Order: sequence, then C-alpha cells, then structure tokens
Amino acid sequence: MVTHDLRKHEPTQVENMVNHPPHYTAYKGLEVIDLTEQMNFNRGNAVKYIARAGLKSSDSELQDLKKAAWYINREIERLETSDG
Repeated sequence: MVTHDLRKHEPTQVENMVNHPPHYTAYKGLEVIDLTEQMNFNRGNAVKYIARAGLKSSDSELQDLKKAAWYINREIERLETSDG
C-alpha cells in the first residue's frame, strides 16, 4: 500500500484557484467560506457575492451585487412566508 504525506505536497496554481481563489481570500487571508458555512443558503450566497464583487473581475461587479440582492430578497420572502 502506498501512502502519501499530504503535508509535503505543494499545491499547484490550478489547485489554489480551486481551493483558495484570490477573490475569496482578499480580506487579510480570511476565507469567505469560513463565514458563509455558518449561515443558511440564501444569506451565505449573498455574503459570497458581496465579498467577491469587483475582485474576480471588475466587469462582473454590478452583476455580483445584483446576485447578492436577489439572494437577500429571496431570504426576505422566505421569512415573510414562513409559519414561524
């Protein structure tokens, strides 16, 4: 059986873009996922889109903010129509 010591593995650029993309680690090394995993889906996605707005591409900044607003509105609707 072959074992690998993953601690000695240097991540490739592709792995870094998948696991730790710069548009999600732009806030002093904090990763947005560490916060959003503690939220429900709508709130987490809203935070995700706000946090990366303009960082991934300046061309998509407005689109990211509109997506965040969409998730916030969806969460508001969920709360307004919930039974409890």
